[in-house]
Amino acid sequence: MTEKKDKILKLRDIPGVTPTIAEKLEAAGYITPWAIVVSRVEELAEKAGIPQTTAERIIQNARKILGVTFKTAKQVKMERLSIRKITTGSKNLDDLLGGGIETKTITEFYGEYGTGKTQICHQLAVNVQLPPERGGLAGKTVYIDTEGTFRWERIEAMARALGLDPDEVMDNIYYQRAYNSDHQISIVDELFKFVPENNVKLVIIDSVTSHFRAEYPGREHLAVRQQRLNAHLHQLVKLAEIYNIAVVVTNQVMARPDVFYGDPTQAVGGHVLAHTPGVRVQLRRAKGSKRIARVVDAPHLPEGEAVFVITDEGIRDPEE
Repeated sequence: MTEKKDKILKLRDIPGVTPTIAEKLEAAGYITPWAIVVSRVEELAEKAGIPQTTAERIIQNARKILGVTFKTAKQVKMERLSIRKITTGSKNLDDLLGGGIETKTITEFYGEYGTGKTQICHQLAVNVQLPPERGGLAGKTVYIDTEGTFRWERIEAMARALGLDPDEVMDNIYYQRAYNSDHQISIVDELFKFVPENNVKLVIIDSVTSHFRAEYPGREHLAVRQQRLNAHLHQLVKLAEIYNIAVVVTNQVMARPDVFYGDPTQAVGGHVLAHTPGVRVQLRRAKGSKRIARVVDAPHLPEGEAVFVITDEGIRDPEE
């Protein structure tokens, strides 16, 4: 699906979508035909308040007009070439990530407290506003804060370091504190309408697992927690793919007492989180302000490490 084609086609171009149904779909957050294509029948019917048979027919028709079918490997390559990237502020880290934070995917940063996860999120919220020639997407950010770690002072300092107007930069960051997992899920659901209407190019959740971990403790709640977290992550995947935006999440780590050799910590979320993000990056401390980033999992990137530093001005490369 090319971005151009997605912009040309409207909901009412889908056979079976009457003006009344179009209004219901838009009110439920389904703004584009592509949003229809990636929805489940039951989900579309429930949210839009239409019969399941109607929802099924609309999804099938949307797939037809958008040409959602088998593609050649070359077509897949051309689609991959349309993916855009956001600079992290560190060339070392950008190189490790194949050029920066990608759109149409989830990038996860995980590590212990103080390894730089939130600092990277703040930096990306600023950098995405840069023009493409400076490594940005000339877009805005949605910042979902689950732990109260957002600091406007850091945004201001990072903006000034890049020669940007701090007030303008802060006006382009839509912040919301998520107070529990239900609230967090509902915010993401709202984004399917909010993102295209506000030129949002980056969605950040810092951290994605903290509420789920706190609200579903113990093995007896594990299955429910993983199911809800899995559905939440797949909503984020849809959001990234539908609107060609970047999604960045941070994650906590927990100790593994059974590990005697190697790293005794692992990311929270288990297999559900391990299999969802497109790029997983582990962060750890080094000497002073230095941090080490390691690509743990990415289908298109080799495993490797990069060193960056956290300065008063933001994320940068270390001085040799």
